[in-house]
Amino acid sequence: MIPGPTGGYYVQGTADGSRPGSYHVSIQGQWRTKYTLQTIVYHETIPGHHFQIALAQTLDLPSFRNHLNFNAYAEGWALYAERLAWEIGLYDENPYGNIGRLEFELLRAARLVADTGIHAMGWERRQAQLYMDMTMGLPGQYSHEVDRYIVMPAQATGYKIGMIKMLELRQRAEDALGDQFDLREFHNVILGHGSMPLEILDNVVQDYIDAKLNSG
Repeated sequence: MIPGPTGGYYVQGTADGSRPGSYHVSIQGQWRTKYTLQTIVYHETIPGHHFQIALAQTLDLPSFRNHLNFNAYAEGWALYAERLAWEIGLYDENPYGNIGRLEFELLRAARLVADTGIHAMGWERRQAQLYMDMTMGLPGQYSHEVDRYIVMPAQATGYKIGMIKMLELRQRAEDALGDQFDLREFHNVILGHGSMPLEILDNVVQDYIDAKLNSG
């Protein structure tokens, strides 16, 4: 963890291990509120980006699969990790932190709409900002992110689509495997092949389900 004037983001380590991955956090009153910090940590570190990316760097795979990050996969996992942290009880002693998690879940849904509005529906910048203010109920706190969506088409959309896909795949595996389903094993399948497009991830999970059923 590296404190500084800005923060809330992760920088992956070097391929040769000479520099470790690092989480940068603001200690000077950046706009992020205290009750959201727990969720940001889970998103950026463990079980989120750091866990996924550092693990990928150690896999015996072609180098592009160790180090290339597909947005929907990488950010989808980080959003999934936020939810997973809640599911396994990491917010049980911090209800305000869970409110922060829910606020961020709403934010990611709102960003998807703003991103789509700008690039598919022809929204003007101010229209997208007003939508963010209205949806989040926090005027000015998140609307500045609209500039990010303008210059990075579909980046915000990829977050939520990736998360939804991973939840869909988990439900598919649970339904198909029943008592044979093991959440840790499922996560090994999701993370154990490096970053990939969601279509390929779907195939990987289906292959795992089929192999598990055939072995039984």
